[in-house]
Amino acid sequence: MKKTAYVASMILAAAVSLGCSGGESAEERRKEELAQTILADRDLQTVLERARTIIGTGFNAGDGYGQVWIRDFATFIEISCDVCDRATVRENLLTFFKFQGEDGNIVDGFAPLDGVDKNDRTLITSPGAPGLYAHKNSVETDQESSLVHAVYLYILKTGDRSILSETFDGQSVLRRMERSLEYLLNHRFSPRYGLLWGATTADWGDVQPEHEWGIDMDESTHRAIDIYDNAMFLIAIDGYRSFLEPGSAEHARWGDVRSAVRDSIRTHLWMPDRNKFRPHIYLEEGSPFPDGFDEDVIHYHGGTAVAVQAGLLSEDEIAAVADTMVANVRASGAGSIGLTVYPPYPEGFFRNPGMGPYSYQNGGDWTWFGGRMIRELVRHGLVEEAYREILPMVRRVIENDGFYEWYSVRNEPRGSGTFRGEAGVLGTAIMDLIGWAESRAVAETAGAEKRPQTRER
Repeated sequence: MKKTAYVASMILAAAVSLGCSGGESAEERRKEELAQTILADRDLQTVLERARTIIGTGFNAGDGYGQVWIRDFATFIEISCDVCDRATVRENLLTFFKFQGEDGNIVDGFAPLDGVDKNDRTLITSPGAPGLYAHKNSVETDQESSLVHAVYLYILKTGDRSILSETFDGQSVLRRMERSLEYLLNHRFSPRYGLLWGATTADWGDVQPEHEWGIDMDESTHRAIDIYDNAMFLIAIDGYRSFLEPGSAEHARWGDVRSAVRDSIRTHLWMPDRNKFRPHIYLEEGSPFPDGFDEDVIHYHGGTAVAVQAGLLSEDEIAAVADTMVANVRASGAGSIGLTVYPPYPEGFFRNPGMGPYSYQNGGDWTWFGGRMIRELVRHGLVEEAYREILPMVRRVIENDGFYEWYSVRNEPRGSGTFRGEAGVLGTAIMDLIGWAESRAVAETAGAEKRPQTRER
């Protein structure tokens, strides 16, 4: 453990032990101590600067990927707007709309055509994006939501609303955003449950269990509903509605859609007796897993973090799921609350050999989702918990000298060593923590200036 991280953890422990009684003054003292600890933690600043540096070097998902993926880009675009040329950020967003399908669907990602087999039938090309190709993993149901959310974050950071009126083939970006959401309602919506569906995958993943590779739906696919896809849909609707005129018919329509989907999530996916989300609801009879397997015991931490982002849980429920995440990390021996699936699916449940227990999307430890949960803990006032749980993520970036895609249950780095999605969520989580601490410091300074001064005798 780095000395600075050790010192920070000791200061935090002291802060937490202060003033268990004494009312408001004790609570305020705890917060002041915590704010000072966060501001003094040099490891936070080091990792934030490293995140900014890596994100400033490009837009592809990481050194293991040649493509710009929208599900990743949406999680580091906030820092991209700070460290990259904003015109280039804007152009990367617009490129996704240039590949939009006739039915409104959005691709996963794009990359240069150079060096690829141009006869590959899985490649998608567009006259509006010469020299590029795109791809789409059909098992997913988050590409459209991710792009709408990314545009929202871009405008939030830059104030550049002119992107909404950018037009391709006679359709503005604003209209194309609506078409992408309509695609989900027209092609991935279950009227029976009032929720979006996709292929069966582990939580937020893009690997189905029926095939060795598993990224494309076919006749063996088991269609299913999960929390991640539907929470992302709510987040996208919120972003899209922010661009509409309040009181307009479209604003009201999408508000009604949001309310209906939210109610359906709470009715069909949330399990109040267990304080968790049901992993899957299957549209047809049966699942891809063996008879007798109780899938409902599995916790989907990634989708749960996104559900908190979407405002689906109460304050008490957020505290409960956070406690469960920490308990599951301890039970598994994983390194952080980036642990995505617990317990993992048993060996052999996925034909893809990379999906064994605690591997990749089946129980791998992903800061890419753990960092999102940290942000939500800060936003909901659980700052002590947020700081405690971010420390393992910060330490391993420094110790492994990289932002790795995921980590094994023994906290060993795996996948791309410059995964920009991890850099994005961890960097913004650190910014949120520092922002909270700085606001506390300002409040304390202002309070001190108002206090009556006593003379020294």
